[in-house]
Formats: sequence, C-alpha cells, structure tokens
Amino acid sequence: MTTPATSGANTPDSGDQPLSVDLYWSFRSPYSYLVTPRLIALEQDWNARVNVKVVTPIAVRQPDFFANADPLWTSYLMRDCHRSAEFLGMPFRWPRPDPVVMDFATRTYPREQPHIHRLCRLGQLAAERGHGLALLSAVSTLLWNGQTDNWHEGDHLANALATIGCDLAEMDAAITAEEARIDAALRQNEAEQRDGGHYGVPLMVFDGEPFFGQDRFDQLLWRMQQKGLQPRG
Repeated sequence: MTTPATSGANTPDSGDQPLSVDLYWSFRSPYSYLVTPRLIALEQDWNARVNVKVVTPIAVRQPDFFANADPLWTSYLMRDCHRSAEFLGMPFRWPRPDPVVMDFATRTYPREQPHIHRLCRLGQLAAERGHGLALLSAVSTLLWNGQTDNWHEGDHLANALATIGCDLAEMDAAITAEEARIDAALRQNEAEQRDGGHYGVPLMVFDGEPFFGQDRFDQLLWRMQQKGLQPRG
C-alpha cells in the first residue's frame, strides 16, 4: 500500500514547518474548481502547504462508471454545482468543450480523449515545479468561469498560463519529452488517492484523514487548527 505523503508529516514537533495537506484534484470536476480559491487562501493566510496531486477524471479511468448511474445523479449534480458557485460568488458554466469527451447515446467515454491528458500532464508538471496550485487556478478559471468558448483553441490556454509566469509552448515540449514519466506520476497520484480514503475529487488528506468535496473545506481547516495551524504573521 502506498503511504500518503501527509502521513507523519504533521507532528507536534514540527515547529515553524507548515502543516501539509495532499490535494487530489481533477480538471473535469466543477467542485475542484470551486474549492481552489480557498486552498490558495489557505496557503496565503495560514502556515500551510498544499501538495497538488492531479488525477485523471474517473470517467477516463473507468469509462463505464456513469453508464448505469440514476438519472437523478446528473440532474442533481448540475443543480448543485450551479448553486454552490452562486453561494460562493464564483462565475460558473460547464466548459465548452467539455475537457472529457462523452458519448451521450451510451453515457460512456471513448478511449480517445483529445483534451484531458494534456491538461493532466500540464498540471503534474506544474506541481513538480512548485506552482501546481497556481496552474490549477488559472486553467480551471479558464475552463469553468463561462467567459471563454473553445478554450482549447487559439491562445486562450497560453494566455492563462502566462498570467502565472508559465510558458505553454515550453511546458508542452516538456510533457511530450517526458510523457511516460509524467503519466506514471499521475497513476501514482491515483493510487495514493485511494489509499487516502476516497476515489472522488476534490479530496484533501491531512494527517491521514480524508476530506472529500469542496463542502468539507471548513472541516479541513478546523482539523488543521486543532493540530496547531497558525496564521501567517
């Protein structure tokens, strides 16, 4: 069994070391988008570190996962993510195009996916370079805030990455050159996600305790405060 990266990392003897939380996050998840500003604020306002671990959407890992879902699952999801975005004061619209291509007739997902693997690899590379959370914020905002159609065309993605000091062309070249290694790292993230206690996203794991869903962020913060989380001076 893979040991979660947070296991044993947050102890009373940590001193001034930041408390760390592992974040399992997907570019196809509206709730991942919705929780990201609070995670950025967590790092900015508190002595905390968010370890970004991008995972491939479950629809790609298990293409038939949603095929037999009750229709109410989808209708409630759409109602709830719009409501949650409104409650948080965040703009929201399902991406155009969807990062994961779906066969609506069968409610399954084709093996060939033109967008999501590139996004996942970019996220993994950014995490390795120390600006994973910034990239998640920039790209998820582009996808989900409803301001951009055809986000995958033209210079939309390049401009989004430029706002955080990243060069899309350079990163695309890097993920092409290191595709096998990066894909292996993504699979490792997915294994650690299950070891962390859940298969869904966003999943935040602190001190071996899983917090699944954007609506568990307040409980995560509460638990971290119990374990000595301090505001930044």
